[in-house]
Order: sequence, then structure tokens, then C-alpha cells
Amino acid sequence: MVHPYLKRRDGTEYWAPKPGDALDEVLKETLGIPLFQEQAMQMAIKGAGFTQGEADQLRRAMAAWRRTGKMDIFQERFIDGMISNHYERDFAERCFAQIKGFAEYGFPESHAASFALLVYASCWFKCHYPDVFACALLNSQPMGFYAPSQIVRDVREHGIAVLEADVNRSDLECVLEADAKRRVADHIWPRHAEMAGDILSNKAIRLGLRFVEGLAEVDINRIVARRGAGYTSIRELWLRTGVPIASLEKLARADGFASMGLNRREALWAVKGLVGSHGAETLPLFAAAGPPVDAAPETPAGLPLMAPGEEVIHDYSTLSLSLKGHPVEFLRPMLMARGTTRAENLAQVPPDIVVEVSGLVLVRQRPGTASGVIFVTLEDETGVANIVVWPKLFKDDRLRKILLSSRMLAVRGKVQCRGRRYGGPDPASARSRSWHRYRRGGAGAGR
Repeated sequence: MVHPYLKRRDGTEYWAPKPGDALDEVLKETLGIPLFQEQAMQMAIKGAGFTQGEADQLRRAMAAWRRTGKMDIFQERFIDGMISNHYERDFAERCFAQIKGFAEYGFPESHAASFALLVYASCWFKCHYPDVFACALLNSQPMGFYAPSQIVRDVREHGIAVLEADVNRSDLECVLEADAKRRVADHIWPRHAEMAGDILSNKAIRLGLRFVEGLAEVDINRIVARRGAGYTSIRELWLRTGVPIASLEKLARADGFASMGLNRREALWAVKGLVGSHGAETLPLFAAAGPPVDAAPETPAGLPLMAPGEEVIHDYSTLSLSLKGHPVEFLRPMLMARGTTRAENLAQVPPDIVVEVSGLVLVRQRPGTASGVIFVTLEDETGVANIVVWPKLFKDDRLRKILLSSRMLAVRGKVQCRGRRYGGPDPASARSRSWHRYRRGGAGAGR
């Protein structure tokens, strides 16, 4: 019911209520498409002649039809009632099918309005203050569908700077930092360029130390509380905080000492040079924000730098994301040789053209209502591609193992898209329409 309503609201599909038609009177505010639970009940009353009591029983059955199967007992009564009121059987059957499908997700209008207000407020923040929105999402992790790496990628696409986790800069959670010199319009990705004038943000997001894999919250809080004007060396931090060497090693592996001028290898070298396991116990000289202890800066060890790809691998293993690059970009020459399409270029591909895309597997879903279809989201360095895997492929033992266990996939299939696309036409082909009807659970029966 979503797409028929949107098409009518946007004027791409015409609808006008017929004077005196009872159903049209019920549905005129939603352009002939039933969206609210009250409308389904009124359709039964005014279209099929249900009493108020029968309509309430129908409402109860809609709320629990998957558990009890009680919806079917109303089908004959509903269809016969509509035929008695001079509606055609085919239309009556489609109306009941709508009500039955509506039971899976339908809301009373008051609930729908409450959720819509939250969605509108969230969308307003997402549009005008993506830094605030993304920072809040990152601080709410883990929270479901989107991983931190996706949130970071999206906010950077919208021109917002994201800064690394650092012992001298970061708190426990992500925070916003002043970034007056940065203009969003200079960094926003082309596909979002038209939003540049709507984005009012002027902050950068500093990643919190909580993103460092395995780092205890108690150690993070101690580092922040005793930081004062900052740490000048790893040894000073160790002596002032008493943080275990194992925690310092986690910070070093996560590249958390850049503000001291140390890269990963140099920081690990300095940590390995510490003696004992609790410096603050052996030398109780630390204070919450006292003077530096042994404040001499670390002496560079002269170790060779990591290759960019190696840095990214370590970022993902220690932070679950990377600000230095995306793993797929280092494979791009090989993927180009294969003819693999970048995710950002899918908008220019005509419908039903066979292409190959490749990326990290972000999401695998197999909804119970999708008849065995699996939905996969792949991410490369330019964006995401949403994949539909049909049941016949999943039955193949070899392909099923690859699909369920791979961290990165290459997928070849036909492009299907409908609606607005950045830089490309609206591919409103018959196949595209049928695919979207399938994904949305069936087209509406609006008149």
C-alpha cells in the first residue's frame, strides 16, 4: 500500500473520490489507500455492512491473525457484504486481501502520527545537522541495523569530518569538536551536492575510546579523568593512570597515540618497553590532573611504516571501522580488470542490465515473510548495493556456504531500481515494478 499511496500523493497516479461512494468517503484523506486501522474497520462497516461489534472482532483478529488464523473466518462475510452493496467480487476480494495484509503492520492513526513525529524530527536532524545525528547514533551502539562503519561513511559523504580516537583528544563517547575552517560544501560527495545548502553543521565528530576493541570502560574513564593538559608520552600516561599494560597495547594497536607523534608500530614498541604491570602502584606519583611524570617525549624507534592497506586492516580489527581508507579500494585494480561496477555507478545503469558488484557484507536478512528470499547489503569504497538472492540459488550447497560465511562477496545480476536515482533515469520497467511489489508485499488494491 505504500507505493500506490506515494504515487497518488506525488501526482504520478490520478485518483478522485466518487460522489456518494461509501468507501471513497472512508479513504478520501489517504487518496483511496487504507493506511490506518480505523479505516479498515470503516471499510468493513460501510462497504460490507459489518456491525460495530463485528468490526471490533475484525480489529482483534487483525492484531493476532498470524497467531490464531481468525482473519479467514471473516472473508466470506466481508466479500458477500460488499457484493450486496453492489461492489464487484474481484474488487471485494482485493479489499479483503488488503485488510489481511494490513494486519501485518497496520497502526491506529494516533500511533502512526506519534511515530511519524519521531521520524520527522529524526529526518530534520539528519538533513540539517548530520554531525549531531551521527554522533548520537554512534553513542547508541550497538542498536541494530546499521554498523558504526556505515554511519561514519554516510556522515563523511555529507561533508562532516570524523576524527580518530586518541588518548589526548577523545572521551569515552563520541563528541563534537569545533571545525570552523571546514566548509561542508567543499567535502560533500557529488550525489549529495544538492543538500549542501541545507546542512547547517559546523562541527567534527571525534570518535570515543569506547570503540577500541576490548578496552575496559574503567580504564577509559581513568585516562580521561587524569589527562589534565594532556599526556606527552606513553610512560607518563602509564605512571599517572595505572592503566594495565595490556590496555595500553590495545590503544597502540588502535593507533590511539597519534597526538604524541607515534604511529602504531612506534607506540607498540614503547608499550613493550614498559616494566611491570601497574606503573602507578610501583611509582605512586600520579594525580587526577597533576604535573607530568617523566614527561620526556617518546624517542622514535625508526621502525618502517605500515602500508596503507595494512593500516586499514588493523583499523577494522581494533575499531571495526577505518578513517584511512576502505578495504575494497585496495582491490579496485583487480575488480576493474573483472569489469566490476562501483556501487556509486549503479544509478547510471539502465534496468535489467547484468552487472557485477563487490563489497564487504554488511547485512544478511532472510525475513520470514519473504518466501525464502535473502537480502544482502554490500559496501565498497563508493557506497552500498542491495542484493536480492532468490531461493533457487540458496538451495545450492556451495553457493549457500559462500553466501552465509563470506566477509566479502562479488555478485552478478540484473539491476532493478525504481523511483528517483542520482544521475540516472527513472527505470519504471514492468520488471522493476513487479520486483518492488514483491518486496513490499504486494501492490495495493486502491480503486
